[in-house]
Amino acid sequence: MIERYTLPEMGQLWTEQSKFQKWLDVEIAVCEVHAEMGTIPQQALEQIKARAKFSVERINEIEKITNHDVIAFTTNLAENIGEAARFVHYGLTSSDVVDTANALLLREACDLLLKKIEALLEALKNRALEFKHTPQIGRTHGIHAEPTSFGLSFALWYDEMRRNRERLKRAREAVAVGKISGAVGTFALLDPEIEEKVCVRLGLKPAPVSTQIIQRDRYAEYLCTLAIIASSLDKFALNIRHWQRTEVNEAQERFSAGQKGSSAMPHKRNPIISERICGMARVIRANSLVGLENVALWHERDISHSSAERVVLPDSSIALDYILHKAASLIGGLVVRPERMLENLQLTKGLVFSGQLLLALTQKGVSRELAYEWVQRNAMKVWDENEDFQELLKKDTDIKSHLADNEIEAVFNYDTYLRNVDTIFDRVFGGDS
Repeated sequence: MIERYTLPEMGQLWTEQSKFQKWLDVEIAVCEVHAEMGTIPQQALEQIKARAKFSVERINEIEKITNHDVIAFTTNLAENIGEAARFVHYGLTSSDVVDTANALLLREACDLLLKKIEALLEALKNRALEFKHTPQIGRTHGIHAEPTSFGLSFALWYDEMRRNRERLKRAREAVAVGKISGAVGTFALLDPEIEEKVCVRLGLKPAPVSTQIIQRDRYAEYLCTLAIIASSLDKFALNIRHWQRTEVNEAQERFSAGQKGSSAMPHKRNPIISERICGMARVIRANSLVGLENVALWHERDISHSSAERVVLPDSSIALDYILHKAASLIGGLVVRPERMLENLQLTKGLVFSGQLLLALTQKGVSRELAYEWVQRNAMKVWDENEDFQELLKKDTDIKSHLADNEIEAVFNYDTYLRNVDTIFDRVFGGDS
């Protein structure tokens, strides 16, 4: 991922230095288990642990000749270790090291992402509680529907991010799997106990069965989980972009001192963070397709997945880390305009109360079909002739024959639509609501 969208901690995790260090962690763990089981001398293990070092620059130099990064890595280790290097990579195939190291990398990536999710959850909860009883027009198809609570949007997103947190925990478990089973997964040159002990040392689970590689449905689950989370953030950001539209103007991104919105139009305040989140979500979703394509490989494995994974695993991890961070900051700093929400609620001159009026008429014995017809014909006059809905209703002889003026007026009440907000919040936040 380009530096523009890379945060330091996640970026550092996916550096070449970090990757090779994880490879070395796996190689050392294997040597330790071999020494414990008597396969290699204890003295050789001590020499390996004392001298095993690598240089990214030197590995790259060697790879220009070998055209094989794992061999370049072990060759560089051998240059530093000396005689005991013959016991490094003992009985292993390259993917034993690479895939087990990937498990370490992906597990740490999940931990970093889970921290970011927690920060976003906190921001969503705070804004939900802050605006729990703030009325806002609800919209379906982009058209005014019925009044709702502005805080409900954040409560809804909070609940969705809780599900995303659980998805990521499951994905973490799926990828935190190692394999030390040899060239086609049959343990031909290794004792299966070695795999079990190495994985215990590294805090991983051994794959119950593998080929030369860890099966890529695990990576696909990880990438698809990231794509789902990114899609949630896309949804949140898209709503914020709508709220910031000039014609709506109910909430907007914080506009800092010195910030500029347009090179040509000095008046502009654009939802650039929200738009960036939406854009990066597209990248993460696209990368999930690569993960799915990588599931199907030839026989015990081919290498078509490898090149793609070098891109999509770090890029998706880094990109989601970035937009989770941005989303938490965006939500926490969102500038909210409740007064504008009230203006928008009144924009259609009372039409948003049509559903309540329909029920009021049915309570008076009018059939639903007939009540709908009476209410709709007045509503259409508001749309087409810009008249006041309540005044039209009071003049409609059919409606007047069933509802007095004060009964019509009672329908035009926001509290009716918000009366169960507390119950919803209790469901979402429990005692904290």
